[in-house]
Amino acid sequence: MFSVPLAASAETGALVTLLVTLVAAKLTAEIFERLRQPAVVGEILAGIIIGPSMLRLVAPSPLIDALAELGVIFLLFSVGLETKPSAIFGVGKRAALVATLGVIVPFIGGWALMRAWGGGDTSALFLGTAMVATSVGITARVLSLMNLLDTPVSRIILGAAVIDDILGLLVLAVVSSVAAGEIKILELGLTAFAAIAFTAFVAFVGAPALNRLTPRLARLRIEHSLFIASLIICLGLSAAAAKIGIAAIIGAFLAGMALAEAIEGAHDVHEQTRGVTEFFVPFFLVNIGLQLDLSVFNNARVIAFALLVTLLALLTKLVGCGAGAWGMGWRRIAQIGVGMAPRGEVGIVVALIGLQLGVIGQEVYGVVLFMSVVTTLVAPPLLKVLFATETAARANPAQEEALSR
Repeated sequence: MFSVPLAASAETGALVTLLVTLVAAKLTAEIFERLRQPAVVGEILAGIIIGPSMLRLVAPSPLIDALAELGVIFLLFSVGLETKPSAIFGVGKRAALVATLGVIVPFIGGWALMRAWGGGDTSALFLGTAMVATSVGITARVLSLMNLLDTPVSRIILGAAVIDDILGLLVLAVVSSVAAGEIKILELGLTAFAAIAFTAFVAFVGAPALNRLTPRLARLRIEHSLFIASLIICLGLSAAAAKIGIAAIIGAFLAGMALAEAIEGAHDVHEQTRGVTEFFVPFFLVNIGLQLDLSVFNNARVIAFALLVTLLALLTKLVGCGAGAWGMGWRRIAQIGVGMAPRGEVGIVVALIGLQLGVIGQEVYGVVLFMSVVTTLVAPPLLKVLFATETAARANPAQEEALSR
């Protein structure tokens, strides 16, 4: 009797999972594009549809998690390639203010809501921390698809998101220490110093060094040497960032930014990077949808709490980040506030840590997942509306010049 070897069966299962995930993501993206809606939303919804909550065709797994991690790393790397260091430094003060207020206001809002709802101090701290998170990958994807990464507002959002991730990491470290019963001041101080030093080193030392090194890399005899070297730098800085305790995506973004000027005229590198990104990013977006378990919402009280948390998550980012952008005009304030609103995978990670530590239960975990997915779904259509003027201006150089003033 013919039998399939166990290894072959596992390999087939993995291939089918990849096939279903990729087809579902691109099919829904195509539908949403035809409806003139952001493809990002369709790909996240694909995860909900094929995931455990509905069709149960695909479940969260280490394979999908790994591909999702690569997806967001390459996404931020490609965004970094379109962002020169000088562009970020030019909005540094504004981005720092947006990030700081965008952390303080949501944290206080989340903590206060959980306490008012009857939650304990530690669970309230974790909800506040989940509200702090920003998934820059979602906003970057939308702005990239609209060809708006080079606008002043986009630079503020990207710069603020990097700072937000560093601040959010420190808040998470403090809250986790409180949950564990001790706060390690020295360890937190070292993490903060390492994050700042790493960012400064890549921006001020790494970028000039790569400008000098790139011509030599381009002359290597191996095929696509500059592209291969760029991938090595991306993965190397991502691993280094994770090693010192900050998000790997920060390392990927900084790698792209450090290479932005060095490979500015190398169109083949940009095209090859775009090809890799387009393959991996759908797994990142679908994975967000896979995480949502709709069964926890059988209780009306949980539904009400989830809606309140989601509304507050949107409002506190809009108010906090908008306050940091005060003086730029209401439309740009709204663009920055909504651009910083998606929680995505970052909020989910915070909730998972709280669940593992036993300080939040399945219901609160489900609420945070709901908030993370909904803020991620809502932001892209709003961004498309808010940036409609800039998108139209691309077809009118005179109007674009007036907007940039």
